[in-house]
Amino acid sequence: MAMTWVWTGMVVLSLLFGMVSGNLDAVANAALEGARSAVDLSISMAGILCLWSGVMEIMNACGISAGLAKAFRPLLRRLLPDASRDRETLAAVSANVSANLLGLGNAATPLGIQAARRMAQGCGGTASDELCLLVVLNTASIQLLPTTVASVRAAAGSRTPFDILPAVWLTSVLSVAAGLLTAWLFSRRRGRRTA
Repeated sequence: MAMTWVWTGMVVLSLLFGMVSGNLDAVANAALEGARSAVDLSISMAGILCLWSGVMEIMNACGISAGLAKAFRPLLRRLLPDASRDRETLAAVSANVSANLLGLGNAATPLGIQAARRMAQGCGGTASDELCLLVVLNTASIQLLPTTVASVRAAAGSRTPFDILPAVWLTSVLSVAAGLLTAWLFSRRRGRRTA
């Protein structure tokens, strides 16, 4: 609800400043141009997202996704020991992490929601440390193939949309490390308060 007020305020302020400065035509033209650019970007990204969703389906059919998820299970068992006791929750978390690894944030979201719902069942309305850690892993995921960012770059006219790979690898590893460290510190701090 708050974002509704923010966007409404930005539109109203733009119109007011356009009227005061005598540039209302420029404001209207900019709004129309922005709307056209948004539609162009959405259509071009839809095609690329469909391509990568198809690749993900092929990977699922070939068993590559299952193998990738299986490779993550030992690490996830150490990070999320309570969640790993439930096979379905661990499978959802593993699939979520592997989809994020491939840069398929749109495909990873339903898996993350499914895992979070299963993990939240015993929390009693308060997020557990493991549930918070899942959110951190989902948000700051390591990406081998940043397909969403590459699709935005390709839609914007980049000839080499994947030339950002080294920077994405470094920043995603650092963000996951920082997220895990922060979650660990907060869980220890909370553990001391309840003790």
